[in-house]
Amino acid sequence: MVQSGVARAFRAALLAASVLGAAPALAQEQSVEARLDRLERMVEGLIQRLDAEQTNHAADEAAMREQSATLLAATRDLKDRQAALAAQIAVPKQQEDKGFRVGKTTVTYAGYVKLDALVQATSGGQIPDNSIGRDFLIPALIPVGGTDSGYDTDYSARQTRFILKTATDVGTGHTLNSHIEMDFNVTDGGDERTTNSYVPRLRQAFITYDDWLFGQAWSTFQNVAALPDSLDFIGITPGTVFDRQPMIRYSKNGWQIALEQPETTVTTRTGARIMAGDDTVPDVVVRYNVTKPWGSLSVAGIGRMLRVSDDDFGTGSDSALAYGLSVSGKIKVGPKDDLRFMATAGDGLGRYIGLNIVNDAAVTAAGDLDPIFTYSGFAAYQHHWGGRLRSTVAASYFKADNPVTLTTRTVTDESWNALANLIWTPVDPLDIGIELLYAERSLEDGRTGDLRRMMISTRYNF
Repeated sequence: MVQSGVARAFRAALLAASVLGAAPALAQEQSVEARLDRLERMVEGLIQRLDAEQTNHAADEAAMREQSATLLAATRDLKDRQAALAAQIAVPKQQEDKGFRVGKTTVTYAGYVKLDALVQATSGGQIPDNSIGRDFLIPALIPVGGTDSGYDTDYSARQTRFILKTATDVGTGHTLNSHIEMDFNVTDGGDERTTNSYVPRLRQAFITYDDWLFGQAWSTFQNVAALPDSLDFIGITPGTVFDRQPMIRYSKNGWQIALEQPETTVTTRTGARIMAGDDTVPDVVVRYNVTKPWGSLSVAGIGRMLRVSDDDFGTGSDSALAYGLSVSGKIKVGPKDDLRFMATAGDGLGRYIGLNIVNDAAVTAAGDLDPIFTYSGFAAYQHHWGGRLRSTVAASYFKADNPVTLTTRTVTDESWNALANLIWTPVDPLDIGIELLYAERSLEDGRTGDLRRMMISTRYNF
């Protein structure tokens, strides 16, 4: 009777395993996992009972023990496969409460809401009301040669940002993702008098498939991870590569190679800027990234073919080779502090540096392009005071070797800035900070202007 009862229990367990094995692995993940746990415990209990009970049917007992061991192995294998499949399609823990799933696609979102209160003055004249130069540091917009503006106060929520991401399970070990990002900077809209209703703008929009990226993203020539923790939109604008544009990029084992949108900016013989729009060859960027316990380091090189056509100056068409090298990184100092830096130099890099402080090239009387050599860099140190307080001090510098006989002496020769801030995080999603910033711009003719700013910001990250 004992043997018969055990056999019936064994057959019931075998039937349960068969039913579970036939159930779709993607359906009711938590329920399936719990039932598999119960099944495994039941089979283990059966084996223990067989070991404890003595019968006169040794052959039957041995056969049943072998079948039980087979069932236990199959149960554990099914459990492992179910767990692996669940992990493959799982939403990251930090995103599981801010997204949803539609079919095979998981949709998540991120971003922040930010309010900036700024008080600033400029020595060379006033920046116009509602200009983007009143919201964050743009070296080319610092007035020179005029009179002190006195202090102006501005409030802005234009940096507020929204990011939408998707991840689709396409099977066979491949990953397919998308990223769409918007904010309200550098756009038209309402004024400070009534609505302050600024138009959303596209920051990034790209697709990734395994190691490939297609779309608009940060230039491969720029190391975003090296940017300092500042309240200003960029913070160290004169000294950094800063560019987002459409591209095709391949990344593997620390290496990245990209074909990116070309665009030639030229300084005319009157000092004005034109964007020729005649480019035929994409900008080519090759970059290598190293990540170690001490921090990270990136080395990037860029090659460009600048071009103008006869309709730009009426002197024929011309092309010129441009190139550059950038070294940047983030070095850990102690358990939480870090040092961030970038150094960049090259011929014809104008639009990539400091929000296009100078242009890529000048043009001779014969219509030939003369690339403008520039060098720039920044350093920033972040210190954690303990608890929820942190600070960053940073400085940056930019210098251009303008061919002044072609550009006039009214173009920017150099620019630099420095900042210091204190940021408090009362709760993890919220930052409240104060920042002091000073910046200067000098022209080739010797005229200078400075910008002095105090900025208070509150940012809620979601």
